[in-house]
Amino acid sequence: METTEIALMAVNALEDKKAEDIRIIDISQISTIADYFIIADGSNKSQIQAMADNVSEVLGRSGITVKQIEGYQNANWILMDFQDIIIHIFDRENRLFYDLERIWRDGILIEKEALVK
Repeated sequence: METTEIALMAVNALEDKKAEDIRIIDISQISTIADYFIIADGSNKSQIQAMADNVSEVLGRSGITVKQIEGYQNANWILMDFQDIIIHIFDRENRLFYDLERIWRDGILIEKEALVK
Protein backbone atom coordinates (compact mmCIF):
# COMPACT_ATOMS: atom_id res chain seq x y z
CA MET A 1 0.00 0.00 0.00
CA GLU A 2 1.32 3.45 -0.89
CA THR A 3 2.06 6.06 1.73
CA THR A 4 -0.47 8.46 0.22
CA GLU A 5 -3.22 5.83 0.59
CA ILE A 6 -2.32 5.26 4.24
CA ALA A 7 -2.26 9.01 4.90
CA LEU A 8 -5.70 9.39 3.29
CA MET A 9 -7.10 6.55 5.41
CA ALA A 10 -5.67 8.20 8.54
CA VAL A 11 -7.16 11.60 7.65
CA ASN A 12 -10.56 10.00 6.99
CA ALA A 13 -10.37 8.16 10.33
CA LEU A 14 -9.62 11.45 12.09
CA GLU A 15 -12.50 13.17 10.30
CA ASP A 16 -14.85 10.35 11.35
CA LYS A 17 -14.22 11.39 14.97
CA LYS A 18 -14.69 15.11 14.25
CA ALA A 19 -11.00 16.08 14.32
CA GLU A 20 -10.47 19.79 13.87
CA ASP A 21 -7.99 21.72 11.74
CA ILE A 22 -6.34 18.69 10.11
CA ARG A 23 -3.07 19.55 8.43
CA ILE A 24 -1.02 17.28 6.21
CA ILE A 25 2.63 18.21 5.81
CA ASP A 26 4.82 16.45 3.26
CA ILE A 27 8.24 16.28 4.90
CA SER A 28 9.72 13.68 2.53
CA GLN A 29 12.11 16.20 0.94
CA ILE A 30 13.42 17.62 4.22
CA SER A 31 13.57 14.66 6.61
CA THR A 32 14.24 10.95 6.66
CA ILE A 33 11.99 10.25 9.67
CA ALA A 34 8.77 10.10 7.66
CA ASP A 35 7.02 11.18 4.48
CA TYR A 36 4.05 12.87 6.13
CA PHE A 37 3.11 14.54 9.37
CA ILE A 38 -0.61 14.66 9.99
CA ILE A 39 -1.62 17.13 12.68
CA ALA A 40 -5.10 17.49 14.16
CA ASP A 41 -6.73 18.62 17.34
CA GLY A 42 -9.72 17.74 19.44
CA SER A 43 -11.70 19.47 22.14
CA ASN A 44 -11.29 17.03 25.06
CA LYS A 45 -9.42 13.97 26.28
CA SER A 46 -12.16 11.50 25.31
CA GLN A 47 -12.39 12.82 21.76
CA ILE A 48 -8.60 12.86 21.33
CA GLN A 49 -8.34 9.25 22.52
CA ALA A 50 -11.26 8.25 20.27
CA MET A 51 -9.47 9.82 17.30
CA ALA A 52 -6.30 7.82 18.09
CA ASP A 53 -8.32 4.63 18.61
CA ASN A 54 -10.11 5.08 15.28
CA VAL A 55 -6.88 5.67 13.36
CA SER A 56 -5.37 2.52 14.92
CA GLU A 57 -8.48 0.49 14.11
CA VAL A 58 -8.92 1.71 10.53
CA LEU A 59 -5.25 1.32 9.61
CA GLY A 60 -5.03 -1.97 11.52
CA ARG A 61 -7.82 -3.45 9.41
CA SER A 62 -5.60 -2.82 6.39
CA GLY A 63 -2.63 -4.51 8.04
CA ILE A 64 -0.84 -1.29 8.97
CA THR A 65 0.30 -1.42 12.56
CA VAL A 66 1.45 1.43 14.70
CA LYS A 67 5.14 1.25 15.62
CA GLN A 68 4.74 3.39 18.71
CA ILE A 69 2.16 5.51 20.51
CA GLU A 70 3.12 8.19 23.02
CA GLY A 71 0.92 10.32 25.25
CA TYR A 72 -2.29 8.29 25.09
CA GLN A 73 -3.02 8.40 28.83
CA ASN A 74 -2.76 12.18 29.22
CA ALA A 75 -4.19 12.81 25.74
CA ASN A 76 -2.93 16.38 25.48
CA TRP A 77 -0.59 15.28 22.68
CA ILE A 78 -0.80 11.79 21.24
CA LEU A 79 1.95 10.85 18.84
CA MET A 80 1.35 7.85 16.59
CA ASP A 81 4.28 6.52 14.58
CA PHE A 82 3.32 4.52 11.50
CA GLN A 83 6.88 4.70 10.08
CA ASP A 84 6.29 6.77 6.94
CA ILE A 85 3.42 8.67 8.54
CA ILE A 86 3.52 10.33 11.93
CA ILE A 87 0.24 11.51 13.39
CA HIS A 88 0.05 14.20 16.07
CA ILE A 89 -3.28 14.62 17.85
CA PHE A 90 -3.36 17.59 20.22
CA ASP A 91 -5.67 19.40 22.53
CA ARG A 92 -5.97 23.02 21.37
CA GLU A 93 -3.71 24.50 24.04
CA ASN A 94 -0.78 22.17 23.36
CA ARG A 95 -1.15 22.50 19.61
CA LEU A 96 -0.75 26.24 19.89
CA PHE A 97 2.14 25.86 22.33
CA TYR A 98 4.19 23.37 20.30
CA ASP A 99 3.23 24.86 16.90
CA LEU A 100 4.56 22.00 14.78
CA GLU A 101 3.34 23.71 11.62
CA ARG A 102 5.86 26.50 12.24
CA ILE A 103 8.69 24.13 13.17
CA TRP A 104 8.10 22.07 10.01
CA ARG A 105 7.30 25.04 7.74
CA ASP A 106 9.95 23.86 5.25
CA GLY A 107 7.65 20.92 4.51
CA ILE A 108 4.90 21.21 1.95
CA LEU A 109 1.39 21.74 3.31
CA ILE A 110 -0.92 19.64 1.16
CA GLU A 111 -4.65 19.27 0.85
CA LYS A 112 -6.44 15.99 1.44
CA GLU A 113 -7.42 15.91 -2.24
CA ALA A 114 -3.73 15.69 -3.21
CA LEU A 115 -3.60 12.25 -1.56
CA VAL A 116 -6.36 10.86 -3.77
CA LYS A 117 -5.05 9.17 -6.89
